[in-house]
Amino acid sequence: MLVDTAEIYVRSGKGGAGCVSFRREKFVPRGGPDGGDGGDGGSVYLRAARGVETLLDFASRHHSIAGAGQPGMGKERTGKSGADLYVDLPAGTLVYDRDTDILLVDLAEVGSCVCVAEGGKGGRGNRRFATPTNQAPTQAEPGVPAQERWLRLELKLIADVGIVGLPNAGKSTLLSRLSRARPKIADYPFTTLQPNLGIAELPDHRRLVLADIPGLIEGAHEGAGLGDEFLKHIERTRVLLHLVDVGADAGGPPALEAYRTIRHELEAYSSELARKPEIIAANKIDMVDGEEAARQLSSGVKKNVLPISAATGKGLTAMMERLWELCRSDTEVTFRPPHKEE
Repeated sequence: MLVDTAEIYVRSGKGGAGCVSFRREKFVPRGGPDGGDGGDGGSVYLRAARGVETLLDFASRHHSIAGAGQPGMGKERTGKSGADLYVDLPAGTLVYDRDTDILLVDLAEVGSCVCVAEGGKGGRGNRRFATPTNQAPTQAEPGVPAQERWLRLELKLIADVGIVGLPNAGKSTLLSRLSRARPKIADYPFTTLQPNLGIAELPDHRRLVLADIPGLIEGAHEGAGLGDEFLKHIERTRVLLHLVDVGADAGGPPALEAYRTIRHELEAYSSELARKPEIIAANKIDMVDGEEAARQLSSGVKKNVLPISAATGKGLTAMMERLWELCRSDTEVTFRPPHKEE
């Protein structure tokens, strides 16, 4: 189960108090101050770790507290510092201050790390206050209090290619064909209830990470169907793969209408998302009149449409090479129709 939002409470460790102490040794009648400093409190760090893919661990565990510093001791002994606490999160996690809704950090890459609650400094012992005019100080500092805050975590999956389309367009079938991912596949809408990631292997040791999100319907940006709950997961992708069902027996809307429906939802959700480079793939060309339907779709959208069949594998090699080229290109490509309208 993909859990992509969570709230957690973090608290650093408070600093240990400084010690008030005087030397008490045999044959040393006038021992001076020897109170040690308190130990520093531990800090709380958030880091993006490899192998963590969801915020599920925080669905039931909401508190992350670092160790407190220990008080100082006599004989100038410093208290033990509190242990730092590292909280492992999936790469792609956005961290917000819950109360102000300010974005604190975007842990976009594995290894990214940030301190969200700094440990309190330990207080100074009385030996630190000794002066020529105050040779027996009886004062010491308390440790600095801990820092605490509530954080809101929001996960946005990181992938090269985001697959979009209406329900039953064949997105899950395509993902399972191209990668080792095994999403649920069935002949009814909304089979996919959560985003799925898959890694497609290409020749010469190349690979692309693909993200399949639940099918969109008209009004998704306003909450219809599964709504826009999962659109955020393709905001980080480099390229959109728009899968359109051109199967003759699909029983759904015409291919051109289906394409325009999804484009409208993308534009309504985010203009930045709508501007991403896009490849249009006409799926299910193995069905009756599928090839002709793909050509008609290309003429209607006035863009190049790649005819494919996720079920048989036809056209997938060319599509993956085109996706690779776009993902590695810094410039957006303007598609041209493969032929003029009659």
